[in-house]
Amino acid sequence: MARTIFDRARRFALLALPAALTMALAAPAQAAYPEKPIRLVLPFGAGGVADVTARIMADKLSEKLGQRVYVENLPGPGGIAAARAVISAAPDGYTLAYVTNGTAISVGAFNALPFDPVKDFAMVSMVGTFDLVLVVNPDSEFKTLADFVKAAKTNPGKLNIGTIAVGGTQNLGGELFKSVADLNVQVVPYKTSPDIVIALLRNDIQMMVDFPPAVQGQVNDGKLKILATSSPKRTSLMPNIPTAIEAGVKGYEVVSWNGVGAPKDTPKEIITTLNKAITEVMAMPDVKASYAKVGVIAQASTPDELMKRLVDDIKKWDAVIVKAGIPKK
Repeated sequence: MARTIFDRARRFALLALPAALTMALAAPAQAAYPEKPIRLVLPFGAGGVADVTARIMADKLSEKLGQRVYVENLPGPGGIAAARAVISAAPDGYTLAYVTNGTAISVGAFNALPFDPVKDFAMVSMVGTFDLVLVVNPDSEFKTLADFVKAAKTNPGKLNIGTIAVGGTQNLGGELFKSVADLNVQVVPYKTSPDIVIALLRNDIQMMVDFPPAVQGQVNDGKLKILATSSPKRTSLMPNIPTAIEAGVKGYEVVSWNGVGAPKDTPKEIITTLNKAITEVMAMPDVKASYAKVGVIAQASTPDELMKRLVDDIKKWDAVIVKAGIPKK
């Protein structure tokens, strides 16, 4: 009896095998990501640091992923145009966002944004970090940042700090310095970095706050002097320059960053594939060298680490905007 049952089961299995094989062959194979070009949308115009670093990364990612990764510039206030382009796209990994600390600032700078970067984006990886620098005229009396702070406290309301772009990273970096150092100084906005340099050399302002590429040429020529950087630890790009914290301004920390995000609901396996590729690209010596030339440290992260940085910076910059009394847009 047992043998009969066994024989019947074997015959059934043999009869079912062709049908199973036919179904397996007929089922469509899961396409490997990516199978077509990937668009990376930037909220900035061409030629700036973000654009340069994004294109360096995109070229290397193209090689890693076997599909072209191309940059699309969609500049506009608050990064709104770029964000809309990404969050309205299918969450399939073929449209990505270049997110930055400017994305975090926009949340506090606007009364209402038509997107929520925390809820509408899935983070992929950080790609780079860079400092602000606090710069003076080398002919001034300020040989250290402590000298500037002492003079500002001794002469309240008499010293000025120059930055560009009200509500931008540089401007808010100046406002944060004023706040944490408890100084009665004026943060004066200018249209361009060269305008600030001219004002500094004429002593219209006594210090400027900007990104390193904006002043590196004049620093190399001895026309300007960097007193301190804004990161919590000395940057490997300027190891001989102290941080503001080292100089005695406790609590002054500004780290600008760029990263990659995707539309929410992008499958986890696609995020993992992209994160792995970006991590490998950021570790390449030639990428590190190219980034360093524009004052950026190539640095990847986990998706969770990038999301935490975004959330923390939203809270931080909103508080600075409120305290500085900068009108919301």
